[in-house]
Amino acid sequence: MGKVCTGASTSIDGYVSGPDFSGFDRLFRWYESGDVAYTMPTGAMTVHLTPASAAHFDGLIRATGALVVGRKLYDHTNAWGGRHPMGAHTVVLTHRPLEDTEHFTFCGDGIEKAVEIARSHAGDKAVGLNSGEVARQAIDAGLVDEIWLDLVPVLLGGGTPFFAPGQGYQLEGPLSVVEGVEVTHLRYKVHYAEAG
Repeated sequence: MGKVCTGASTSIDGYVSGPDFSGFDRLFRWYESGDVAYTMPTGAMTVHLTPASAAHFDGLIRATGALVVGRKLYDHTNAWGGRHPMGAHTVVLTHRPLEDTEHFTFCGDGIEKAVEIARSHAGDKAVGLNSGEVARQAIDAGLVDEIWLDLVPVLLGGGTPFFAPGQGYQLEGPLSVVEGVEVTHLRYKVHYAEAG
């Protein structure tokens, strides 16, 4: 069984989006900071990365067998046109499930069930969780093995934070550090506090 991982492009002050779901142009500027054309597995988009970021990004995509995302992201992207650009089966955690499709499963039974469904699709590969509420619920439930951060040198000053304060876990590492242009890719192991 593969790991459960979450990650995001994050501002220096810890936000994965700015106020009113803004700031993505600044958080993802590194997607166009290099000369290596990298096309997503579905062919839905091509980004231009530095060699270091391209190798990191490709490794992440190849290691991921399924995803869990929230309904807000699913709606905001208009379901990515019918399939997530990574090409992985995607479980949508929502209180308003839709009918399952070839590429999407809708789960209204909580984060544990959503991760269980994603694991059944991922096989030996990792399950990737989108940041924000989905990641926080999974961390609170003790389900996350690693956190991957694409640390971007911008300040958003508010919005949606990646980390919630006062949680019962610590980060160990970094396990890896990859320096790109306008981004540093960091990977940490999640260590949960012992109960009692």
